[in-house]
Amino acid sequence: MGRKILLVTTDQQRFDALGCNGGTIARTPVADRLAATGINYTRAHDQNVVCMPARSTMLTGQYVRTHGVYANGVPLPADAPSVAAHLHAHGYRTALLGKAHFEPALDPTFRWFENRMVRDRTTGPYRGFEHLELAMHGWSFGRYHYDAWLEAHCPDDRKGFYRLFTRDGMNHRGGGDTGAPQVAVNPIPRERYHTDWVADRTIAWLDSLPADADWFCWMSFPDPHHPWDPPADEVRKRIRWRDLDLPPGHPGSAERIRTILARKPHHWLDWYEGRFDNMEGGPTQFVPARMTHDQVREVNALVHVENELIDEACGRVLRRVAERGWDADTDVFFTTDHGELQGDFGLLFKGPYHTDALMRLPFLWRPAPSAGIAPAVVTDPVGQLDLAPTFCAIAGVPAPAWMQGAPLPVANGSGRERVLTEWDSQFDFIDMHLRTIYRDGFVCTVYEPGKLYAGTEGELYDLRNDPLQWENLWDDPARRTLRTDLVADLYDHLPPARAPRLAVEAPA
Repeated sequence: MGRKILLVTTDQQRFDALGCNGGTIARTPVADRLAATGINYTRAHDQNVVCMPARSTMLTGQYVRTHGVYANGVPLPADAPSVAAHLHAHGYRTALLGKAHFEPALDPTFRWFENRMVRDRTTGPYRGFEHLELAMHGWSFGRYHYDAWLEAHCPDDRKGFYRLFTRDGMNHRGGGDTGAPQVAVNPIPRERYHTDWVADRTIAWLDSLPADADWFCWMSFPDPHHPWDPPADEVRKRIRWRDLDLPPGHPGSAERIRTILARKPHHWLDWYEGRFDNMEGGPTQFVPARMTHDQVREVNALVHVENELIDEACGRVLRRVAERGWDADTDVFFTTDHGELQGDFGLLFKGPYHTDALMRLPFLWRPAPSAGIAPAVVTDPVGQLDLAPTFCAIAGVPAPAWMQGAPLPVANGSGRERVLTEWDSQFDFIDMHLRTIYRDGFVCTVYEPGKLYAGTEGELYDLRNDPLQWENLWDDPARRTLRTDLVADLYDHLPPARAPRLAVEAPA
């Protein structure tokens, strides 16, 4: 019997969502305990700032330009490598409970396996996972296992969720107390909300295993990704939006927001003022300049509530792992696919905006106590592509050559210097291409040529003196040598792009 692996992911969660990373509102004692008894990577970045590319990197251990899923409209090829398949081939039991999203969700004809699993009455296998039970955000018109469970056990509970795909397409519409975008008051009881459902199904799968099994379990929560519609009773008793200040990254006034955004490439201010439709990262027709301060506060309160519910659900699963006698031999990882603007710069949601709000991840590894690895806070840069080879090292199996990351360091001084993030638009009329390097406390983003940019624009931030990334130093003559060095380093370490480029097959 070897070490077991529990990978916990959230969706669209900020680095500072956790108390161990400076969060002061949501209570996250379970994650904080994982950090205190394990390794907290405080400079972990995603390799793309939206769901499908980031999740495909976690599964394959590859850069986005290698596995080819550069946007949410590009399905991961059926023959793509999978760390789950690799571990399963070496005797591991494997499961994914919750959100998968390696294939587009906008799929009315059920082209992709994830979307037709309920219709076909199957729970796998798929991409190396023996067993899957899937959930998306809220009720998704009956296509996922959580939807089917709601329909079978509590059909009225479907009605409280925000409807992502409405007939009129007005997905920027809001609700709650302030009319905040993609907010709904959801009367569903907590125990029937998808966060607890994912934990319940994870526990059920673990309970199906014999005591001597080696297992890899990916527990994937759909929250705190929009829409924001957690159980209303939990909202009322936990965090009042009226008690919140604006988040630290919010400039405080429209005038200050415009001043800051005007120093960045033009699609920042264009989105804020409604001239750029950020349809790859947020709802269509959403204009951030129309968002009130109270709406920012209400969204933040709902996110904090969702983060607390996730933390408590994790606690239940970890208690069950301990009750099965597995804790001493179980490695626990906690991270997310990407972040959320959540009011930073006066903006919301995500998109082609390479800042800490979207790139910097909560990233915890509690090694199995039997491994004897000391707790640490690691500031060396790491990425999502390092998860798969770390799982292989834990399992004692060779990491295959197709993995492009390396096992995570367990202390500082590993020699790691950089981490890279990419963005490529899936729409030809946007045609935006961002390449970003973090190194030595600086974030440098190159805008490659396309229809919106000529290839001379970019962003450069000194995080030590400007942690909120309000002062773009790209055109600062005093930083020209540094900028040139960072750009050269970026392209020296990007692998070749996949050719031919995969096709966009659906926009979500």
